[in-house]
Amino acid sequence: MGIDIVVIRHNAGGAPKLLSRSINACVVNAGDGYCEHPTQALLDTYTIREKKGSLEGLKIAIVGDIAHSRVARSDIYAMTKLGAKVILVGPPTLMPAQVSQLPVQVSYSLDSIIGELDVINMLRIQFERMGSNPFPSIKEYSHYFGLTSERMKKAKKDILVMHPGPINRGVEIESEVADGPNSVILEQVTNGLAVRMAVLFLVSQAAMTK
Repeated sequence: MGIDIVVIRHNAGGAPKLLSRSINACVVNAGDGYCEHPTQALLDTYTIREKKGSLEGLKIAIVGDIAHSRVARSDIYAMTKLGAKVILVGPPTLMPAQVSQLPVQVSYSLDSIIGELDVINMLRIQFERMGSNPFPSIKEYSHYFGLTSERMKKAKKDILVMHPGPINRGVEIESEVADGPNSVILEQVTNGLAVRMAVLFLVSQAAMTK
């Protein structure tokens, strides 16, 4: 077909790498299995830099379904590389088995750390990837780990609230918070377009040299 660029999203981890070995074209990973989602991490870090100027020294919490999140893994690599301290927050059943090998801190209590945070990135519960329910009920999960207006009273006044989408309103985040003054969720969407245009531009230059 003579293609120069392939954008691939696949439920098998490592699929983009396998494909890159098999074709003479640039491969952009748009999400593979539980592994990574690189362009989401790029737009997340870009959004934080746009609002805070730098990630150096910031405390960033990634909250929710870490075990099934490729966004979390890419965010961890990008944010720690840029000097942020990353804290993973959620119930033990939603933490990856090898979490101790990641360059992060782990907390099982959102209330105990929310006052320290500069950025909080909420993740949705990915029920479609679970074989069984990892917690007693959605109501209980929301009680302990949901970002509510009441919980936001404990946070810094200039905390950034992020979410990669799609949002389960009323589960991991209340609508009042998602649409509130600290939310940069819509900015993430806007920046995602610019970041992915930039990625395609850069790989198109590489494709021209092949």
